[in-house]
Amino acid sequence: MTVYFIGAGPGDPELITVKGQRLIRSCPVIIYAGSLVPEAVLQGHHAERVINSAELHLEQIIALIKTANDEGHDVARVHSGDPSLYGAIGEQIRCLRALGIAFEIIPGVTATAACAALLGAELTLPDISQSVILTRYAEKTVMPPGEELSSLAQHGATMAIHLGVKNLESIVRELSPHYGSDCPIAVIHRASWPDQDWVTGTLSDIALKVQAKGFTRTALILVGRVLGNDTFSDSSLYRAGHAHVYRP
Repeated sequence: MTVYFIGAGPGDPELITVKGQRLIRSCPVIIYAGSLVPEAVLQGHHAERVINSAELHLEQIIALIKTANDEGHDVARVHSGDPSLYGAIGEQIRCLRALGIAFEIIPGVTATAACAALLGAELTLPDISQSVILTRYAEKTVMPPGEELSSLAQHGATMAIHLGVKNLESIVRELSPHYGSDCPIAVIHRASWPDQDWVTGTLSDIALKVQAKGFTRTALILVGRVLGNDTFSDSSLYRAGHAHVYRP
């Protein structure tokens, strides 16, 4: 028996790995995060039990998994995006290890990747930014020392901020001294879902634009000079005259 932590992707049911889809269709027990994972992701399953974990607490989820383990049934534990990012799988894995229950993580498409695709953007551009910082706004979860937005912003790297749209004005205040008020920013609501929507602007005007859109949750914030920038150098990878192992 194995528990498979499956990344379902950001919303579009086609943005799931072949392996993840195969396991969902073959596992006799499915426990999925129904508040973030559309039921269409489960299409074609033959599970005996399908449980929406949105209303369950950790102990109830582990109890369901333990029952499946006692019965010898594999479990598809389906999370949104990639389960290794803000998926709350760490605490579940800790419990499974204590119980001696085997598990495997199946990666998924991140919300950050879906947002970049929607915007038609590359998040790492020569001369502009070669790093992407994935972080969240500190509200209920306290950030460890050195991971405050103002500290991370000092790098000037492309930044993807989760769970922060309700506090956008505070985010803008923390970022502006480091990125500049004219720095491009995008706020994407439910990327890849049928009702996806987004707005772009600068740190100086994005708050009013988001207020006009009415985004209050389920939105990702992308910040950085890579957005809408075409003044960067070509990469070495495809540059004529640049030799590498496949192109002497």
